[in-house]
Amino acid sequence: MTSSDPVASLIARLLAERWLPRDDHAVRQMLVDAGPRAELDRRLAESGLRLLEHPYAAHVALGIAKAQETDVFGGGRAWAASNLQLDRDAMALLVVIWAQLILPKRQRQLDRQENDRAQDQSQMFAELKPVPVGAEIVEPLSERTLIADFGDKLGGKTRISFNLGILARHGFIFRRRERIHEGPLLDLAFDYERIAGRIMGGALAFVVDRARESVMHARDAEDMYVTDDVALDDTVPEERVSEESVQDEGMHDATVADDAAGEDR
Repeated sequence: MTSSDPVASLIARLLAERWLPRDDHAVRQMLVDAGPRAELDRRLAESGLRLLEHPYAAHVALGIAKAQETDVFGGGRAWAASNLQLDRDAMALLVVIWAQLILPKRQRQLDRQENDRAQDQSQMFAELKPVPVGAEIVEPLSERTLIADFGDKLGGKTRISFNLGILARHGFIFRRRERIHEGPLLDLAFDYERIAGRIMGGALAFVVDRARESVMHARDAEDMYVTDDVALDDTVPEERVSEESVQDEGMHDATVADDAAGEDR
């Protein structure tokens, strides 16, 4: 029996399955048809929810509406990072994984789309190519590399492995052969437009500070080297002057002796 309310069916499926692929027939219809999409947004807003979707993400899901974020996340003594009861180190790990998987993925998507647009400019009837969202443009992250780079900041190997299991159960990642792959919710976990700049800005600031420290250390070492060279240069001429003076005196004595011998003769 076919449902007579496709919007209600889609909401129920999203609540039951937690996420749906973007190429699902009902999802695709809601995304391309303005009428059903407006009805979907209206019903979700009435329940304090919103549709989590991004044109570069492969899945869609439901999230807390902006107007209800304070009631949901700020109801306790401290602002909650999520409604999944994730600890701070788990949230920090999620941010690190998102930055290392989603940010490079997004840049590849933008670059590929820009290249396709440049190639199609010369064609009068160029086809509109879909944005690549598949896993083939996402390079997995090595667990060993993650632990080596962030183990001292995220609780060590045991804690990171434990939190990776939690993130995998929530659908943020997949783990295969010590490799971390993008899960269906990872690209929807954060607002890319708001978070990407902060992460990249913070990372760039850190890199710039480290670079400045390296430059300062290099300049200090160079100054010490130049100072030593100057000190050596100050002593070398004195030694050379002394040797040249001795040689000049010896030559002068030899000349005087020759002159005296000439007078005797």
